[in-house]
Amino acid sequence: MHKFANPARFLKIARPLTMWLGWSGGVLAAGALAYGLLLAPKDYLQGDSVRIMYAHVPAAWLGMGGWTGIAIASFMQLVWRHPLASVAASAIAIPGALFTAICLATGSLWGRPTWGTYWEWDGRMTSMLILLFLYIAYIALDGADRERGGEGRITAIFGLLGAINIPIIHYSVLWWNTLHQGQSISIVRGTSSVDASMLWPLLISAIGFSLLFGAIVLMRMRTILAREKVDARLRRMAA
Repeated sequence: MHKFANPARFLKIARPLTMWLGWSGGVLAAGALAYGLLLAPKDYLQGDSVRIMYAHVPAAWLGMGGWTGIAIASFMQLVWRHPLASVAASAIAIPGALFTAICLATGSLWGRPTWGTYWEWDGRMTSMLILLFLYIAYIALDGADRERGGEGRITAIFGLLGAINIPIIHYSVLWWNTLHQGQSISIVRGTSSVDASMLWPLLISAIGFSLLFGAIVLMRMRTILAREKVDARLRRMAA
């Protein structure tokens, strides 16, 4: 990965990759959502309300995956001082917060007909709300640090510490008596309790949104690098 540390080399790859990720992700996500909302079978217990999972589940995965990416980038910044690590972490923060908010909103809409309430302070929902607050704090801290031209070490440390919440979210349905349903899909064990007619469009939706997430992150990284280049040029002119 260190060979891509040079911003010029990274940008040469990122420009065409952004387009391919964006278009392919958009097509996959739109197709999976259309199938899930219009053609997929109803659940025998939850009825049509289960269709919201085609947006809710990918949003939840990307909310947690986004902070995992921030933690990895923060570790690389602190240990190897990778030039693009802080840029990547900063680029992930806003789309990660967005998908976390989508997860909470769609979960509340799904919960109303299923549980009879929009919100319950159980382990899964509370820890996901905490993740949204962590994203907001990270965005504010990163913005303040970049404004004063800092190295971003405090922001990186916060990114690592915040990762403690990720396993709490994942295992919350096992550790506590929770209203939220248990784990339906296990990537580690390769098992799923979701019927194949619902599972495949769900997985395609997750892949599509993941590709879109990657395209957004690359676009934001390119924007941050361009802004830093302009700022550096202005400082040289001022000097």
